[in-house]
Amino acid sequence: MDNLRGHTILLVDDEPDILEFLSYTIRKEGYKVFTASNGEEGVRLTQQIMPSLIILDVMMPKIDGIEACQMIRKDLNLAQPIIVFLTSRAEDYAQIAGFEAGADDYITKPIRPRLLITKIESLLRRFENTKRIDVDSPSKKIKIDREKFLIEVDGLSIILPKKEFELLELLASRPGKVFNRDQILSIVWGNDTIVGERTIDVHIRKLREKLGDSVIRTIKGVGYTFSEEL
Repeated sequence: MDNLRGHTILLVDDEPDILEFLSYTIRKEGYKVFTASNGEEGVRLTQQIMPSLIILDVMMPKIDGIEACQMIRKDLNLAQPIIVFLTSRAEDYAQIAGFEAGADDYITKPIRPRLLITKIESLLRRFENTKRIDVDSPSKKIKIDREKFLIEVDGLSIILPKKEFELLELLASRPGKVFNRDQILSIVWGNDTIVGERTIDVHIRKLREKLGDSVIRTIKGVGYTFSEEL
């Protein structure tokens, strides 16, 4: 845990009791904690403090969590944080909306303090362990810079949400290899994360919209592969 101390975490929720509980639970573990009571304030604070991780409620006044997440992901001046939605809405459609907006994970209220800290440590440790890995495609048309969370397509820089980035990095690490859905979910989302059936499909669709349909191939009944011929 010591190597994770010093990370800044931003909590965004319109319920004072939730903010107080989360702040106390997380701060006593050695993290720097900032709070915001709505999405608009959360976006503004993100630009000021550059947090490593944001825990973001979905239903809030002014700007809801989905819109706030989209605004953060579109801000090219930000070092993109991990974004986790915290909400009492457990329906599949809410999870899909969150992942489409660029969220990395999803926590359902109420949550036990130990489980919350374990989730935070897991996300930050995964981020720390891989942040300096670079991967190039064989043709050099797509370059993946893990430290900066940037990809370059024919010299044009693109910032991806964290899970889209990690999914692309996984597929590009073994061009031509077919990764099945279970492998992708285990490596990119982790065994401690429960996500909906359509989660991978949503992220693949988003990557194709940004990179072109030919970059990632679907192998029917098996999984996905990074194309060897771009």
